[in-house]
Amino acid sequence: MRIGIVCYPTFGGSGVLATELGKALADKGHSVHFITYQQPVRLNVFNTNIYYHEVRVPTYPLFDYPPYEIALASTMVDVIMNQDLDLLHVHYAIPHASAAYMAKQIVKQKTGRSIPVITTLHGTDITLVGKDKTYEPVVTFSINESDAITAVSENLREETFKNFAIVKPIEVITNFVDVSRFNKKPIDAFRQVIAPNGEKILVHASNFRKVKRVNDVIKVFSEVRKHMPAKLLMVGDGPERFATEELARELGVMEDIRFLGKQEQIEEILVVSDLFLLPSEYESFGLAALEAMAARNIVISTNAGGLPEINIQGVTGFMANVGDVAAMSEFAVSILGNEDGLEKMKEAAYNHALSFDISNIVPHYEAIYKRFCRMELCGG
Repeated sequence: MRIGIVCYPTFGGSGVLATELGKALADKGHSVHFITYQQPVRLNVFNTNIYYHEVRVPTYPLFDYPPYEIALASTMVDVIMNQDLDLLHVHYAIPHASAAYMAKQIVKQKTGRSIPVITTLHGTDITLVGKDKTYEPVVTFSINESDAITAVSENLREETFKNFAIVKPIEVITNFVDVSRFNKKPIDAFRQVIAPNGEKILVHASNFRKVKRVNDVIKVFSEVRKHMPAKLLMVGDGPERFATEELARELGVMEDIRFLGKQEQIEEILVVSDLFLLPSEYESFGLAALEAMAARNIVISTNAGGLPEINIQGVTGFMANVGDVAAMSEFAVSILGNEDGLEKMKEAAYNHALSFDISNIVPHYEAIYKRFCRMELCGG
């Protein structure tokens, strides 16, 4: 099949999943065409079945904000027609689903062919941005006009039906992880640099937005430091970073924290870590937590959104209510101080991640594609 994938090219979960999905599809022999404004950060391999089409947005003095959605739709039309795409798979509803609808109508008018559109909902496109009255009518319309709709968790599916008048079924296809990428032997020299005296290593990775409650990470770490030597790795960047650094200084733990910024090869960091902290106010799924499990990290998270669907209390890690720093700290101190229990839980986290391996999930997307592919591609 010739598949167009539309996504954000950044470090966010939707872009990561879309890119990894495209790479896996290409490995299985499909032609995959990425359509976005810059090359996705995880698109770092050469594959003869992968193509990248940049959306160029002209700038004119007339526009304070260049019309990206129009440029995206025009690029979609160009790629559909010139590359003879069989379908479009758009990730994150805003503005990709609406742009895909526009492109579909243009292609139909020009050629008479109706290009199928699959829309995958990822989280804040439904729970935060999409609910804004400015966007809601368009989001609702474009989702309903999609030929198939998927969501990355049961929780997100429920939230979508609760907040939007969706009249079509939504199929849950969970996020996935390439376990082979994260199942690596730790680089001892790297761990020695971070924790020269054998300290436990905690890690957090996010885009440092308020919904991630990054300050809670610092507070939990501060409590852990009162009981044992430990180091904290902060991966990512965003609007809350400055306040987080200030809090770390106020609590006197800054010298034991490393702010690493955005990292493409996060697996090298996770494999030397012991515990992953994710105190988010909401996660539609929690892809970062799943990647941590694949690298044999236990996860301490909130029980918000879709996190209970992947983090099993007392098995792969622990969960607490949003903002309950005391409970998360107690869980962390307890497990990090129990070496045998820690190792058993790390192995359990890894084994649980195996059920979300990319090899188990990609066939579900292929099955959806085959429902809409043209007869000659389906053997008809």
